[in-house]
Formats: sequence, structure tokens, C-alpha cells
Amino acid sequence: MSNSENFDPILRELQKKYTAIEQDTHTYLEGLLYSKPITYWDYIQTDALLNLQIQRTTLPDEMVFIGYHQINELLFKMILWEIEQVAVNDSLTAEFFTSKLMRVSRYFDMLTTSFNIMREGMDVDQYMKFRSTLTPASGFQSAQYRLIEFASTELINLIDYRFRKDIDRNTSYTHAFEHLYWQAAGKDYQTGKKSILLINFEKRYKAEFLSFMEAHNTKNLWSKFKELPKADQENEELVKAMRHYDYTVNITWVFAHYNAAKHYIESGSGGDEGTGGSDWKKYMHPKHQRRIFFPQLWTENELENWGTEI
Repeated sequence: MSNSENFDPILRELQKKYTAIEQDTHTYLEGLLYSKPITYWDYIQTDALLNLQIQRTTLPDEMVFIGYHQINELLFKMILWEIEQVAVNDSLTAEFFTSKLMRVSRYFDMLTTSFNIMREGMDVDQYMKFRSTLTPASGFQSAQYRLIEFASTELINLIDYRFRKDIDRNTSYTHAFEHLYWQAAGKDYQTGKKSILLINFEKRYKAEFLSFMEAHNTKNLWSKFKELPKADQENEELVKAMRHYDYTVNITWVFAHYNAAKHYIESGSGGDEGTGGSDWKKYMHPKHQRRIFFPQLWTENELENWGTEI
């Protein structure tokens, strides 16, 4: 601004802002005299971000693997950020809901196409060597991805189909947790024995998961949709966005992940196990998972053939 009089409206607004929180405006303005101008690298924390890629081996393509998965986690964070805005909104409109769903879907579209970076961007021989140093870690252990699932749908839709008839809203979260569909990747239901993959994962995140499950029991996308007025539930654009999100996350993205894993594991000598020892084919393929966030928005034929083709 070139004229001092133009500062007056801003100063008045600043005065109102700090008075409302019982703070001294003068102190804040004085602080500006000594603060440094912001730079791109300070704001983005570039140096910190670029120092997070720590290789376990000397194989160059391990850097691709690390960087790629860290980018995934950043995108998962953005997805959760958008979903949470729906979860806490008590005045939802179809327009707001649709816009947030499409934002999230665009992130997953990006995640889906980005698998080519891994599929075509790493030498198979190098991957098969450095993957052995990752045991018993696995991408299965992405906690943020599990939070996305809990925030997207009602818990019953994440329960292994074999156990759904015995679980309802009166079931404890702890009991339901033991029967989530992804438990099958690291648990023998006959003996109850869990793999080190699952043991380590639960030791780190189980308490957080249980708390999040309870907090989003009625604050997930599916529950929020069903609370909308009937006219909004029948809004063509919103229904289309709901279906697109469901299909993108649970079929398109999963297939891309599946095909990338298949490319490396079957091209090398890694056998049929994922890095954490899971049966990756049964765990990852959508026709086995049959994970569906919004089941009532699909026809019987679509549900019956879920994940059989893309």
C-alpha cells in the first residue's frame, strides 16, 4: 500500500482480532519489527524434507522406492485433511460434500497413475535385492491409509466377510478390530497367531486406531451422507462423486498397486510373499478384499462382480 490512510482499516481489524483473544495488538506489531521475511525453503521446510530419504543399502533405485512411498504418505495426509472437513461439518450441503469427494478422488487418481513411477522406474534386480532388507516391514503398515478407511465408511464395511454376521454396533471396538479385513494378511484365524508384521503394526498404532474408530463411528463419509436430506442423497453429482471415490480407492488404485507388486515379485525370485510375509495376491486383489465403502450406491450385479474386471 502506498498511502498511510490505507493502513487504518487493517489496523482496526487487527485490533479487533487481538482484542477478541485478549491479546495486546501493540506487542504483535512490535514483533514484526524483528521478524525475518519468509522464504520458500523455510516455509516448505525443504532442507528437512530432502534429508528424510535414508537408504538401507547402496543400491541406487532404493531411493526411488523411499521417495515414492514418502510422497504417498504426504498425499494420504492431504486426503485425511479433506475428509475431516466433511466429518466435522454440521451444516453439510451436497455441493460442499461433492467438492471434497472430488478433491480426494483426484489425489487417489494421482496415486493410481503414479504407480508407473515404481513399476517402470526401478531395476527389478535391484528391487529384489534391497526388498530383503525391508523385512518384516511392509506398505501394509501405512497407518494413514487405515485411517482413511475408517474415515470413509462404517466399520461393518471393513469387517472380514466371514465374521460380519456376528458383529454389530453393540460389538466392542477391540473385538471388531480383530476381525477387520486386513487382519487376514497377517493372522491365522485357526490358531489366532499373528505375524511379526501385524504384531509390530498393532504395537505402534492399535491404541490410535481404536480411538479413531470410535471418534468416526458416526463421522465417516458414509454416515454423513446418510444424514443428509433425501433430496441431497439423490443429488446426481453427489452420488456420482461417491461412486467415483469408492471405485477409485477400492478398485482402480488397488489394481494399480497389485499390478506393480506383481511386476516385481513375479519378475524376480521373491516367491509369492510380500515383504512382510503376507499372501499379497489374496490381500491386495479387490475381488478377494471386496471392500466397498458405500454398498447401497451399487446395484446387485455391480456388487456381485466387484473387482473382477476394470
